[in-house]
Amino acid sequence: MSDQVIRKAKRRTILELELELELEQLVGSTMTTKDYDCSIESTCLLKKELEDAVLRIGELEEKLYNLEIRNPRKCSEVPSLNYLKKKRILVTGGAGFVGSHLVDALMLQGHEVIVVDNFFTGQRKNVEQWIGHKNFELIRHDIVHPLFVEVDQIYHLACPASPPHYMHNPVKTVKTNILGTINMLGLARRVNATFLLASTSEVYGDPDEHPQSETYWGHVNPIGPRACYDEGKRAAETLTYAYANREKVNVRVARIFNTYGPRMHMNDGRVVSNFTVQALQDQDLTVYGSGNQTRSFLYVSDLISGLIALMESCYTAPINIGNPTEYTLNDFAVIIKQLIGGKSQIVHVEEAEDDPQRRKPDITRANQYLKWEPSVSLHEGLQKTIEYFKEEVNLFNLQISKSASCTSL
Repeated sequence: MSDQVIRKAKRRTILELELELELEQLVGSTMTTKDYDCSIESTCLLKKELEDAVLRIGELEEKLYNLEIRNPRKCSEVPSLNYLKKKRILVTGGAGFVGSHLVDALMLQGHEVIVVDNFFTGQRKNVEQWIGHKNFELIRHDIVHPLFVEVDQIYHLACPASPPHYMHNPVKTVKTNILGTINMLGLARRVNATFLLASTSEVYGDPDEHPQSETYWGHVNPIGPRACYDEGKRAAETLTYAYANREKVNVRVARIFNTYGPRMHMNDGRVVSNFTVQALQDQDLTVYGSGNQTRSFLYVSDLISGLIALMESCYTAPINIGNPTEYTLNDFAVIIKQLIGGKSQIVHVEEAEDDPQRRKPDITRANQYLKWEPSVSLHEGLQKTIEYFKEEVNLFNLQISKSASCTSL
């Protein structure tokens, strides 16, 4: 390590310590307000101190930001690929739950990765470990508008995937699935990139066929509350194959089944996050309907390996990526209770409209053409997910406590 690097590190350490000391002194000064009398003069003084505190904290945050810009965090080591092997890859929705894990895998392979995200459900913290790396670029952009970049591959993941998020603005969800897919397919055509659509098991709707194979056409309510997502993805598949047949775009379509793992939203409305967060907070586990509905659960790392295998294959027809092991919601709630413990009870509430009754993928194609199958057990995957949610719940509770303290002032 050079002397210049050592001196820079020391300067950064000293500056950080100074900033921390100033912040501690500032916080300490504001904590004395509890000793003030309730007179008008004291109230005005308290208000002035709080205003000064807010301004000072803003100055400190700006200093820290400038410090981080000058001294970017150290990124993970990645292999150095030659120009024949190294690809420039676009990941739409790359700051989201699945997208960010895909970005990690592609970066660790040594490729150049461009992430495009409008941050509706994606979070900057999911990819911040790569910010500053020479192979990484982050673009805030909504794909309902055209994008012009030069890439070799496109993983098109952009779209809210959990019911509360895609139902929040159904029109926007449909536009993302249709206009966004048109824009990404148009980009793939212009630059001759391979295009992978992240579709969904929801294209099967509430299925009459069990397990669901790729040849099943589905049973979807076209005007129900989930239609913006279900029919949006069906339309996206239609567009993908229209471009493949008419414009000769090289396409892949992955129909993704229920996936879970770290970086899920606490409030995304999916069964894994719902049950886990409720159990960690000693709340009752809410089961919609009888609980006899079935789901299959795929750990996110298995999904990522399946997506990459599909992209690198020559297979162009739709392919299911999911875990064929099936659980009822009642059984799954019991598993979560056993892993987390606590005093939570299982309670049943009214069933959600158009909630699929059975969900289990037929992964024969994935086995045959991709040599892929899930490798992470439910117990192993849930342990990692629970550890992640413990940190999220603790952070959430801390923020609530701070907010309550400020309100009491």
